[in-house]
Amino acid sequence: MKKLSYRQKQDWTMNAFTIPALILFIMFVITPLCRGIFLSFTNWNGYSQHYKMVGLKNFLRLFTDQNVTRAIGNTLFYGIGSTLLQNIFGLLFAIFLNHKFRGRNIGRTIIYLPVMIAPLIMGYIMYFFFTLNGAINQIPFIANNPVLTDWLSDGKRAVIIITVINSWQFVGISMVIYLAGLQGIPAMYYEVAKLEGVKPKELFRYITFPLLAPAVNSAVVLNLIGGLKLFDVIMALTKGGPGYDSNSLSTLVNRTYFGSENAGYASAIGMVVFAIIVILSFITTNALNKYQEKMS
Repeated sequence: MKKLSYRQKQDWTMNAFTIPALILFIMFVITPLCRGIFLSFTNWNGYSQHYKMVGLKNFLRLFTDQNVTRAIGNTLFYGIGSTLLQNIFGLLFAIFLNHKFRGRNIGRTIIYLPVMIAPLIMGYIMYFFFTLNGAINQIPFIANNPVLTDWLSDGKRAVIIITVINSWQFVGISMVIYLAGLQGIPAMYYEVAKLEGVKPKELFRYITFPLLAPAVNSAVVLNLIGGLKLFDVIMALTKGGPGYDSNSLSTLVNRTYFGSENAGYASAIGMVVFAIIVILSFITTNALNKYQEKMS
């Protein structure tokens, strides 16, 4: 038997450390995913020990279910809207707080602080701002209006409010990613450009933004995935209401499983969530990688 070299022994040792993580990944990701795929072809109600296979019936139902169609639209709005807001404001905050001035660390802390609050708790806090008797309606110029607004009673308005709250809470993550990217750009690039008389706008366009491409890639994909699977804030603020108007696909899965006791159909909706996240993440990552290669 051939004796392993020191290098090969090191490789085997390092690979052995991945085994516990691999076991946990199989137990808590792969196994539930396979179980969900199986249940999506059944009529299981989530509680009974008896169920039968129904083939593609659950998936065919998706095409005629208006609640699913509305939830897909909302999910895309949550995902894309949150991604745009978090990255635009995250980049602006990062550029501002990258300059040296008194109090910048306090500013970074304030912006990042909401990230440390559980999304469900944040949703409940914001609920008391937007209800009929909430804090917003106590603002003098609003309170003087004889007809106070129930901000969450309209589905379209609720979707926008949820997107803004989610973006505000997690903009700190984008800010930190962009700050790391900005601090990794060599100062000599700016010094040479300034000697050449390059204007600030051109500095950003031709130096800062191209060199931030890896940070943009990371921030956009993280924000997109987080927005597409949005659940906690919606449940705290509207529970998907009024009616089904502000549901995301994730909250619709919960409502179908526990409210309608239709675990098979809920699993089929869950597969749609999974497919949308995988497809959009793949497309976005490829597009950003091509941009990064172009800029390098």
